[in-house]
Amino acid sequence: MLSPAPPTELVPSERAVVLLSCALSALGSGLLVATHALWPDLRSRARRLLLFLSLADLLSAASYFYGVLQDFAGTSWDCVLQGALSTFANTSSFFWTVAIALYLYLSIVRAAREPRTGSLLWAFHVVSWGVPLVITVAAVALKKIGYDASDVSVGWCWIDLEAEDRVLWMLLTGKLWEMLAYVTLPVLYFLIRKHINRAHEALLEYRPILSEAHRLQRHTSVADKKLILIPLIFICLRVWSTVRFVLTLCGSPAVRSPVLVVLHGIGNTFQGGANCIMFALCTQAVRTRLFSVCCCCCSQPSAESPAGPPRPPAPSKTGESQGSRRAPDERPST
Repeated sequence: MLSPAPPTELVPSERAVVLLSCALSALGSGLLVATHALWPDLRSRARRLLLFLSLADLLSAASYFYGVLQDFAGTSWDCVLQGALSTFANTSSFFWTVAIALYLYLSIVRAAREPRTGSLLWAFHVVSWGVPLVITVAAVALKKIGYDASDVSVGWCWIDLEAEDRVLWMLLTGKLWEMLAYVTLPVLYFLIRKHINRAHEALLEYRPILSEAHRLQRHTSVADKKLILIPLIFICLRVWSTVRFVLTLCGSPAVRSPVLVVLHGIGNTFQGGANCIMFALCTQAVRTRLFSVCCCCCSQPSAESPAGPPRPPAPSKTGESQGSRRAPDERPST
């Protein structure tokens, strides 16, 4: 077993960037949870899975924030606690991300019925919460979580680099599931997009009206672009931690490169923010309602002016039309 590399020192600018990424990720995850709580008509099964992913990302961002802020110099009780929470939340986030992709595949490609999807949701809960919990409890009980000198993290605690079987526990507490997600997500979303394209071509054969065909093609292209972005963004965010993991195992001094450290810090902590951008800000039904709420909040001071009694804000026609046109099974990828 190779001896641990020298510790990676974090400069204040690197720490500030990672803390900002944690805060934005927590804000994005909180916004996704808020949209689920505010608008019941948007609570499709797929968005319910997105809610649980957001909760995992929120816990992950909060634990990472504490770890980077503390800048641990050795193993302590709060280092172990932070490492356990981030290990559980981060691993759970991997499982929920794959669960959403698997649910969309079964719903769109395999056309799974309600009873089957209902039992599938229970299986997702058991696996996505249960497996990370068992792994985390075992790691804490065996004293594998501790100070890692920031060689495989960016200031937070994870697997103690002095443990003899540290590579095995790094794989079990994150890296194995991370690398499996690199393969699983692109395959599932490729199959989903392929199925959508086939269905689109078959539908066009029965759509002689050009305007209807163009409208359908426009909506399909938007869905296709988002389906491509989901695995692409996941890999772009997470690949830097995998690179530093490999460099640490090789004993390479490149693991302490400031660019890699910052990219690793942002990639591990910004998953909640990326999900918020894709599934809230880039989803028309949610974006319209968020803008409507912001406009109502901004118009309240003028409505309470002395010129007349306060008037209730008029409902947004765009929001109503979006709500009336939304299908019951709206996917978070459309």
